[in-house]
Amino acid sequence: MLDLIIKPQNKKGQQTLKRVEKRLVSEGIPYEVHYTEGKGDAQRIARELTGRGRCELVVIGGDGSLNDVLTGMCDPSLCRLGLIPAGTGNDFSVSAGIPSGEAALELILKGAPKPTDYIDFSDGRRSLNIAGMGIDVDILLRCERMKGFHDKSKYFFSLLASLMKYDGMQLTVRSGEEVIEKKVLIAALCNGKQFGGGIPMCPAADIGDGLLNVVVVDCPKRSKIPGVLLKLMQGKVLSLPFARHFTCEEVSVIPASPAVAQYDGELYQTAAMEATLKQGGILMYRA
Repeated sequence: MLDLIIKPQNKKGQQTLKRVEKRLVSEGIPYEVHYTEGKGDAQRIARELTGRGRCELVVIGGDGSLNDVLTGMCDPSLCRLGLIPAGTGNDFSVSAGIPSGEAALELILKGAPKPTDYIDFSDGRRSLNIAGMGIDVDILLRCERMKGFHDKSKYFFSLLASLMKYDGMQLTVRSGEEVIEKKVLIAALCNGKQFGGGIPMCPAADIGDGLLNVVVVDCPKRSKIPGVLLKLMQGKVLSLPFARHFTCEEVSVIPASPAVAQYDGELYQTAAMEATLKQGGILMYRA
């Protein structure tokens, strides 16, 4: 039994669902469609399904929906997770080598799930792709406040506003003997390679190597922020002298006061991000 989870307002996802259902019916594969009712509802659906022993979950959507389903699972190690990319950015699918449309369904029906790392947080949240704090959160918060704009237009205007107003965030990043206390432009915990619809935050990241990549970029003068963001979008931010990169299995990111963090693009308030990499913690249909 495949349990398909989808947002009803996702037009691209609805078109994809029609093709997926046609294929499943033609092959006599049992399935059930579960529609979410609002932000975070995919967590409830995943929790209820896995609580009943249902372990073949397929997300038709993007990184946010995938994050909610993973976070809601009672025990990810007992589950098999599929993704049919139909979101705005679909960043994790790039790291996982998951194609779009029916090709992704082919991977689920004909392929074998592979052990895949994810990030586990002490507050109960999880992340498959990239989590963190900094200017990326500032941009997303501005996007949430903008009404009546297309997604890409919202992101563009929010980016411009952040470039003019963002002045850094005081953080402590601690992993073993590694301690960084800085005002940062961004601090990112990377399992996947990219975020924000294709921005290569950490090209070296690998979702199956058992390592958590941590990227911390000091906040320069505001006049230099556009240049740093350009380097980031080119995948060259780690070439900057004030950018740090290390790998670990556990790390803490502690803001000077409770702040908003992003987990695969989903925003939540937190006092600290206490993260542990779960090596091969879930079986996922991927390349």
